[in-house]
Amino acid sequence: MSSEIILETEDLTKEFAGFVAVNGVSLRIARGTIHALIGPNGAGKTTCFNLLTKFLQPTRGRVIYKGRDITALAPADVARLGVGRSFQISAVFPHLSVLENVRIALQRKRGGSFDFWRSKRVLDAFNQRALGLINDVGLAAFAHATAVELPYGRKRALEIATTLALDPEMLLLDEPTAGMGHEDINRIAALIKSVAADRTVLMVEHNLSVVENLCDRITVLTRGRMLAEGDYATVANNPEVREAYMGVGHA
Repeated sequence: MSSEIILETEDLTKEFAGFVAVNGVSLRIARGTIHALIGPNGAGKTTCFNLLTKFLQPTRGRVIYKGRDITALAPADVARLGVGRSFQISAVFPHLSVLENVRIALQRKRGGSFDFWRSKRVLDAFNQRALGLINDVGLAAFAHATAVELPYGRKRALEIATTLALDPEMLLLDEPTAGMGHEDINRIAALIKSVAADRTVLMVEHNLSVVENLCDRITVLTRGRMLAEGDYATVANNPEVREAYMGVGHA
């Protein structure tokens, strides 16, 4: 595998009681790029994400990260290797503050199991780094707000901050702009572009404007299979993609 490829799959397949959700997908994600998985509902995008991050085990096929076969690893082990992941539904502690949410993620990176029992002085040592991450995602004004009080788009920014606290080399974002208004979409898109400056990003995204403006390469899935791959112009002008994804025929 080329050193320029950070994540690769070979014949990745997942069946559920005879239903094939992901079927022979072979991805190659180049280091330092923003790569999108797009496709209609039910195309297998989130299932593919769950296979890559080991929340699901494949029926067959392999997942290779930085030249290492990670197919048999547990999700926590994959995270420790430098793969961070967000989810479709915002995953934050709703009744903790923004600062506390990010600080917990920083504590996790320490690797200890007993930080919750340490003195306030020890925990406060994480505050500076946490506040830096909070500022990076545009939440400085909300640092002491309770997470449940945040608007939806701000919650997604907080989730990205907690993921960044683990200092991942590769970031997987599952529909990061889903359910957002125009202003929040622009804010999160700018945030993704910023955090991708020194990372690889793989994202599932339905908003084609976001995909067009952010992504270096796009893989189109339909019915669990890879339909097309290339830059935005290539996939947008593919008649099969237009029919499968946008509901436009071959005319």
